[in-house]
Amino acid sequence: MMFMPGANPAMLRDAGLYGADSLMFDLEDAVSIKEKDTARALVHFALKTFDYGNCETIVRINDLNTVGKLDIDAVVRAGVDVIRLPKTECAQDVIDADEVITEVEKACGREVGSTGIFAAIESAEGVLNALSIATASPRVCGIALGAEDYVTNLKTFRAYGDNMQLYFAREMILHAARVAGVAAVDTVFSDVDNMDGFRAEVEHIKMLGFDGKSVINPRQIPVVNEVYAPSEKEIQKSKEIVWAAREAEEKGLGVVSVRGKMVDKPVIARAERTITLAKASGLIGEEDL
Repeated sequence: MMFMPGANPAMLRDAGLYGADSLMFDLEDAVSIKEKDTARALVHFALKTFDYGNCETIVRINDLNTVGKLDIDAVVRAGVDVIRLPKTECAQDVIDADEVITEVEKACGREVGSTGIFAAIESAEGVLNALSIATASPRVCGIALGAEDYVTNLKTFRAYGDNMQLYFAREMILHAARVAGVAAVDTVFSDVDNMDGFRAEVEHIKMLGFDGKSVINPRQIPVVNEVYAPSEKEIQKSKEIVWAAREAEEKGLGVVSVRGKMVDKPVIARAERTITLAKASGLIGEEDL
């Protein structure tokens, strides 16, 4: 998920060229107060004008108590896929946004419910309420950690290379996402020149189970894609498991066996996820299965 400032016309124009899966246009922290109206207009125009291909489009709005309602009106009318809520503290924040989005969808003729909500959790209160946030509305398609505000709220700081400050928050968000059946996306890594540190953090959050990583520089995208792409050995093993599971189902067998070893449902589920990642990475196609 690549972040980009909503007030930068060149980045809005070229956003689809960088290879991200999701494009997150920021109307909040990346935009000064004086530029809020201009950025909103630019993002509205970009969404209606530019072809971002298969990239998911997301807009981070401002707080509903400031100009967030204007942001929602502009980008929902422009066809955005998902609204990202900043600094989500509780379920009511999601419910309030849902109501505004519904009003705009009805007013502009969009199918009610077609706009998703992605909640950013950036405080101790938000972390402790992660599950209620993730389940507050059918619109919620994902939750994410916002680390800089979170560590500030905890009265500490973020030490790159040391993941302990974020471990509890990451686990709370990840578990809430899995219970709710939504995506969990990790926070940005702001030290863009520390590519070794960035790779290590991506490997860490993949191991934890996160679905993806937020990035702020195009140079970070290939690293995320490379880390998340399964190896040839993993792909081949997963193919064998999936093929064996299909064969057992076709024959009505209750036991799946691969190379003489029984394979249970969790192993099959992991193999299917590996195949999904391989497809998303362009390493295999439907014809390979």
